[in-house]
Amino acid sequence: MRILANDGIVDEAAKYLKSQGFILETEKRDEEDLISEIGSFDAVLIRSATKITRELLEAGVKNGGKLKIIGRGGVGTDNIDLEAAKELGVIVKFAPNGNTNATAEHALGLMFAVARRVPYAHHTLMNGTWHKKRFKGVELFGKTLGIIGCGRIGQGLATKAGALGMKVIGYDMYHSIDAPLTYVDSIPELLAQSDFVSLHCGGTEPVINTEELKQMKDTAYLINASRGKNVAEDALYNALKTGEIAGAALDCYETEPKREGLPFVNKLQELDNIVMSAHLGASTRNAGVRTGMEIAEVVTAYLHRGDYGNSVNVGETVEDEGTEVYAIFITHADTPGMFGKFGTTMGELGVNIRENNSRKLGEQVQTVYIVHAQPTEEIREALSKIDGVTRVSI
Repeated sequence: MRILANDGIVDEAAKYLKSQGFILETEKRDEEDLISEIGSFDAVLIRSATKITRELLEAGVKNGGKLKIIGRGGVGTDNIDLEAAKELGVIVKFAPNGNTNATAEHALGLMFAVARRVPYAHHTLMNGTWHKKRFKGVELFGKTLGIIGCGRIGQGLATKAGALGMKVIGYDMYHSIDAPLTYVDSIPELLAQSDFVSLHCGGTEPVINTEELKQMKDTAYLINASRGKNVAEDALYNALKTGEIAGAALDCYETEPKREGLPFVNKLQELDNIVMSAHLGASTRNAGVRTGMEIAEVVTAYLHRGDYGNSVNVGETVEDEGTEVYAIFITHADTPGMFGKFGTTMGELGVNIRENNSRKLGEQVQTVYIVHAQPTEEIREALSKIDGVTRVSI
């Protein structure tokens, strides 16, 4: 099977995929070339640079196209048409864990940078001038950090900030019982209390606009290391220029260059109370290796074993579909034809099979069938009578 890593892949992950028997290509295709070639690949791995549109997905599956899976290295899937993939039968998987620590650390670094005015002090010294009083900052200790979006990265930041002696509050549509913070009921409530506000949410509409900036303290700082669209930059510019908030630190922007080395022009560059970095949240060697290996492993698991773990456009478990399910446990010989016999027997008895998973158990195999109706004793007995079956439990 062929895999295209269109946004590149670390050497460790490339070696792993090749060791699993895949033919790996890493030469980047532009959209036109990708449309003409995508159907020849079983899997396409991307990061944030490549956009997977409905047109691309259709080209990947129609007229005998081989495309089975899109692998996204990282958390966000805004650049993939998930509904089109679902309609066309293409699985989408992501690698959410590799970038978590790097991005949380970068958000914390941006907080330190803007609060202690490190980039400005660095710039003046590099230009040969000593300034000390001019760059008096504020400490993070004892301040309140408000996190909007309390998933993996938000929780990671909360843990780090709490260790620094910050009070951490959060707002999220889905309260996580594991989050090391105190939830508030609304964004305005969070903004009113916070000395620092850090965004870690998806979406394509502004979370912070003119009204939200007015709700922040005039001593507060805004941090965005998530999505550029989360902050309305015109509103932020006005708030920073007029002193409505004390400062901001951004790692992402409404419009970003598509390639390395291209010009970047943004009117926020005029201001002296903002710190800017070039979408560096996940840009560490460590995160690159972790993410590359994670996406390589989850794509391999699907192509080799049909494993749906880390899928984002299908239910990861059958319970996600809202249907009560039951399990049938079968211990049987590791011989050809067993699954056909099980399927035929259950089909004749009207059993609707949702999925099955098997593992070696010594010289035998343990297979678990997930079904939609409560298995009966009749079903257990029928399966037990199949030659090669040693045990059936329901």
